[in-house]
Amino acid sequence: MSASRYFSRAIEAIEQVAEDQADTIREAAALMTSAIQNDCGLFAFGASHSFMMAEEMVYRTGGLMLINPIYPHGMNLGVRPLTMTSKIERLTGLGVELLEGAGAVEDDVLLLFSTSGRNAVAIDMAIHAGEKGLKTVGVTSLAYTGAVSSRHPSGKKLADICDVVIDNGAPYGDAAVAIDGFDGKVGPLSSVTGCAIVNAIVSETVKMLVDNGVVPPVFVSANVDGGDEHNEQLLENNAHRIRYL
Repeated sequence: MSASRYFSRAIEAIEQVAEDQADTIREAAALMTSAIQNDCGLFAFGASHSFMMAEEMVYRTGGLMLINPIYPHGMNLGVRPLTMTSKIERLTGLGVELLEGAGAVEDDVLLLFSTSGRNAVAIDMAIHAGEKGLKTVGVTSLAYTGAVSSRHPSGKKLADICDVVIDNGAPYGDAAVAIDGFDGKVGPLSSVTGCAIVNAIVSETVKMLVDNGVVPPVFVSANVDGGDEHNEQLLENNAHRIRYL
């Protein structure tokens, strides 16, 4: 049954990421912990479906309040025609402008998501972030990016630039399930493993903060009693480094 094959591949991929990427996830959490304790900002970006990982971190029950999404104008699934997303994410220089517009500064942390790691926007943003003194975390597929060329003038890919690189375990082409009688594969894995990775990073960050005696600014569900009051107070306390309100 093809449905069960996808579940098996997804579970296998998550288990492999949990085993192989434990150290890099811990490194990413350490960067975020340091930034939070030093009153610095946290930012997240991905183009097209990769923005789903940024969205998973923002305004989310059980998630940190401090993740500022850099909206990929023209590169998310709200644009029409949708095929434009693939063209815009290849534009050299746009990543620099998006990062500048976000207001990120030295010692902030930027999380970047790109499964292929080859397109100019994410690469430009990573390079410019390094020039500005930000710390960068790249979530990409090493199998995928190792099999393609860069679309950036530097010849570099996301994995070549970021301070911490986390492998999301997706295969080349992302889709993971073959169907008998059909040429090609279905069932991409990068969203499943990517969302698991970002929530693992947040979980590790919160643990580090607690161990350091810091109260983590974490959202409580607005649908539980007292949730609204809890969130409003912490949002007010951290308003100076929250840019999405």
